[in-house]
Amino acid sequence: MYTHNQPHISLTIAGSDSGGGAGIQADIKAMSATGSYACSVITALTAQNTQGVTDIHPVPQAFVKAQLESIFCDMKVDAVKIGMLSDADTIYMIAQMLKKHQPKVIILDPVMVATSGDVLLESKAISSLVNHLIPLADLITPNLYEAQVLLGRDLNAFPKSNAELKNTAQGLLALGSQGVLLKGGHMDAQDSTDIWVTENQVDYFSKKRVSTNNTHGTGCTLSSAITSYLAQGFSMSESIRKAKEYISQALVAAKDYQLGQGSGPVDHFFMLNQA
Repeated sequence: MYTHNQPHISLTIAGSDSGGGAGIQADIKAMSATGSYACSVITALTAQNTQGVTDIHPVPQAFVKAQLESIFCDMKVDAVKIGMLSDADTIYMIAQMLKKHQPKVIILDPVMVATSGDVLLESKAISSLVNHLIPLADLITPNLYEAQVLLGRDLNAFPKSNAELKNTAQGLLALGSQGVLLKGGHMDAQDSTDIWVTENQVDYFSKKRVSTNNTHGTGCTLSSAITSYLAQGFSMSESIRKAKEYISQALVAAKDYQLGQGSGPVDHFFMLNQA
């Protein structure tokens, strides 16, 4: 949590969601709700609501860099979360900036596949992500679709058991990050099970699946909460556990929300209604 004199600072590098449920908006809400101060660098603007994305306007690379410089030259960033990126050159530039400023923790949520299964990043950008950003990450947090893209596998044949989940996570670890949190939310199971693998350990994090249509932004929210807890000094294992508990409660609190005609967001500030 905040100290009296110096808050723990989390930085999100991601795209904006005009509907407020995912992207930068979800990141800032999750980081704030879990106890850190959120800064942001916007990589793209989207025209988006609960029904989907109708348009995307990438932010010019030079301005993304200017945003990064403005944050790093002034603030002590404790942890960085990276979400939606637009092109290979911007990905490379961000990697160089992170090498230059060396934040203590880097979490990469490789946003590249829409809920519909559509791939959002061109192949050149995916290669840049694999070659330049993943090796810098302390943790990557792909869902099952994104894992298949990163490994060059069939999008319609993702893991269906914990054993297959482990095999896929270990394949992702070979891409060079320090750890992988593979999210199993798309598996057909009673519980929502994620697997965390590093070179030396394997842990499963399970919560009872919440029956709701309001799941927009869950991946952004989870990775941002992990980043926030890491910024505050919690271990990786504890940060994942606390973030998993946070997103589970946020899903439960919003399960009956009606905030549009499609898939609504979670309730990032559910704790305010529990007083």
